[in-house]
Amino acid sequence: MKIAVTSASGQLGGAIVKTLIKEIGKENVIAIARTPKKAEHLGVEIRKGDYNEHEQFNEALKGIDKVLLVSGMDEPEKRIQQHRNVIDAAKQNNVKKIVYTSIIGDEDKTAFSSIVKSNRQTEKDIKESGLAWVIGRNGIYIEPDLEYIETYTKEGEIRNCAADGKCAYTSREELGYVYAQLLINDNHNYNTFNLAGESITQSQLATFINKVYQTNLKYHPVSVEAYATERKEELGDFMGTIITGIYEGIRIGVNDVTSDFEKVAQRAHQSPSEMIENYRKVDDKI
Repeated sequence: MKIAVTSASGQLGGAIVKTLIKEIGKENVIAIARTPKKAEHLGVEIRKGDYNEHEQFNEALKGIDKVLLVSGMDEPEKRIQQHRNVIDAAKQNNVKKIVYTSIIGDEDKTAFSSIVKSNRQTEKDIKESGLAWVIGRNGIYIEPDLEYIETYTKEGEIRNCAADGKCAYTSREELGYVYAQLLINDNHNYNTFNLAGESITQSQLATFINKVYQTNLKYHPVSVEAYATERKEELGDFMGTIITGIYEGIRIGVNDVTSDFEKVAQRAHQSPSEMIENYRKVDDKI
């Protein structure tokens, strides 16, 4: 059984590849990357695949039984066709099953909704493809907060517009494990799953970080408008708007969901403390 993972040079794709290697052996795992050199460290066969190039994927998916489609990072209006290039190539090559990394979110209420809406269209395209399918809807990664720990510590606070909203955080490591199970096992086919952990507030997140990192962070809520202004000034209009939309979603409860992780993984999702501790252990080794 040959399983291919798209966007394998990225952090999520790489985490999935590494778990698959443990589960089925590296000879059965194909990494697809826009820039193959960036995926060489994974130690598996690498094929070139740019989401914008249908013919590249037509070549990349030859002899593949199952493919994991990692959602693209381009603007929403471009993503839909990019994903269709992979879906169409999978159909042409008689790939038996496609698993898609979608996201938890609302299609209308926040500045992040355009991203969610484009993912929902890809979900629809996959369901109508004629292939066996599974869709995972990812919770928000906890890693970006931990990558930002130096800034948080300098400022003494976590500042955003999430207010008292709860977020079911996950990690790329946990998603790497659960997506490998969804690819290998066919008993979950034709289902959509929320893949996330325990729902916590930003104040709780600060407490968990403080415990692991021995910091003294406080949570400082600000208005959506104020946060949007800050993020756009630092990140530009597009990314500033998207990041604001994510925290606005947390604020209104979009990310406080019941998770299907345990049902799929056959084990509990790591707790927020465990995810933070594991991240720090890896970070300390680098």
